[in-house]
Amino acid sequence: MPHLPRPTLLALCLPLALSTAWGAVATPAAEEKAAATPLVRPLLSERSQDDASGLERQLPEHERQLLQAGEESFLALWLPANTAEAEGVVILIPGDGESADWPVAIGPLRRKLPDAGWQSLSVTLPDPQSTAPVPRPVDSPDKARADTDATAADSANKPEVTGSAGNATPTPESTGEAGSAEPAQASPEETAPTPTDPVALRKLHAERVLARIQAAVELAEQHKPRTIVLLGHGTGAYWATRYLGERTPADIRNLLLVAPEMPRDFQPPLEDTVPLLNLATGDFYYKDKVADRESAQRRLQASKRQKSPNYLQIGMYALPADLSTEQEQLYRRIRGWLSMHLEPIEHP
Repeated sequence: MPHLPRPTLLALCLPLALSTAWGAVATPAAEEKAAATPLVRPLLSERSQDDASGLERQLPEHERQLLQAGEESFLALWLPANTAEAEGVVILIPGDGESADWPVAIGPLRRKLPDAGWQSLSVTLPDPQSTAPVPRPVDSPDKARADTDATAADSANKPEVTGSAGNATPTPESTGEAGSAEPAQASPEETAPTPTDPVALRKLHAERVLARIQAAVELAEQHKPRTIVLLGHGTGAYWATRYLGERTPADIRNLLLVAPEMPRDFQPPLEDTVPLLNLATGDFYYKDKVADRESAQRRLQASKRQKSPNYLQIGMYALPADLSTEQEQLYRRIRGWLSMHLEPIEHP
């Protein structure tokens, strides 16, 4: 192999050396820039939003209603009555983890009630207790760098005390045993509820749920129905009851509870609120389930103490091996209550 002349060899090696040196200089700058840029994590959507998106793709457009509750929109499903003149509107409120077309109670009732002369409106509720991820506060790069420098300087200036064996002995500041040090006083900003505070989250969740029910009621009122019935399934029964107790709408005098449950960490229990509403109430429960039977017994005893003549309990049998028959049984019981125990609204 012929040897290259020395000038030619230098000319070939010089660009390689310059590129290596430039890379060594540019790499720390690029790393510093990447470290200074805050990492922005995309917010995850709630499960209820994903379920609603699926329903929007599956159901026809004439059933879908996009309602507004505060600053957020949500999906509701509307079906008109299959009669010339509707009896009224039944607003169906699903429980935790259920969609507006849930295959148990909510979906079958919303499709079957129009055959009995009722308009149905099923709503979408937010995820239980507003479990959507809370975004972390993003500090500016200058503040993050200043905090890092201050921490490093504090560690360098702190003296290290060693024992006889040469091991580091913790200082009073590190063990918290300094007797003369006064406890630090928390500022008002530090004691204020944070976005992850459980009480604040429950309050925010309740406001979101009640706002959505209110939006559904307003949509139902646009159709000028004879009467409006609120029906809650599972924990939706709690929210229907709470809405009626806090908002006290004058044009809703009928409440239906289907297998009612309490949302986790929420109060007061249904036996303390349902009898006080003094509304025509149908309480449907499954008497072969021990927990349902015991909670239904407490609600019945409370209604007797409050002398609630319009409170009626209807016990049913669960048929887990035959879901279609179980849902048909529920529909027939609901239809019977609407035809025999409904309290009509007197319009002026």
